[in-house]
Amino acid sequence: MPSKPLTASQLEFFQKLLAFRTKHGVLPTVREMQEFAGFRSPRSVTQFLDALEAAGYVKRGSGARNIRILKVHASSAHRGHARTILVPLVGTVAAGLPILATENIEATIPVSDQLAKGHYRYFLLRVSGDSMNLAGIQDGGLVLVRQQSTADPGQIVVALIDDEATIKEFRRTGGAVTLLPHSDNPRHKPIILTGDFAVQGVVITALPDISN
Repeated sequence: MPSKPLTASQLEFFQKLLAFRTKHGVLPTVREMQEFAGFRSPRSVTQFLDALEAAGYVKRGSGARNIRILKVHASSAHRGHARTILVPLVGTVAAGLPILATENIEATIPVSDQLAKGHYRYFLLRVSGDSMNLAGIQDGGLVLVRQQSTADPGQIVVALIDDEATIKEFRRTGGAVTLLPHSDNPRHKPIILTGDFAVQGVVITALPDISN
């Protein structure tokens, strides 16, 4: 049986959802959808998402930002459009190779120029592990990284330690560097380094994995 067409209010909600993704680079949480739609309760959000999912526009999974866009309504395409640049997606970082070596690049993905701003070089890195989940950086997601070799204290960086990439908050005390996790998993501890350390870039934002 073909799905029912979206009502005007459902289409408006979907357009706002797409606009949120374009502006922020991530899909909204239920609370954020409730706020931008002006709903009084999260139940209204659920009802609208039920309609979008039944019509084949979205699919929900687990987690706070659990929506995946499956298709874009024809009348939403222009509103959801943003100028993009192609950014390389880095997979497993091979020991001894630069992080953007050809062997590491899995694909190139369009990213809004509202996120990848200015005359910088950017790359996307797939996240492995939960050491930064309290900062919104989830296992299996992506982070957009501005390539640079320096960072300010408090910035979240991609660092190479013994040829392996890690994502942590950067701190410097005297001659030592501390890389701080932000996790609800107590096994993750701060990493204190005095050498064999290089900043590869600063994390601009977390993104869902849209490479598949």
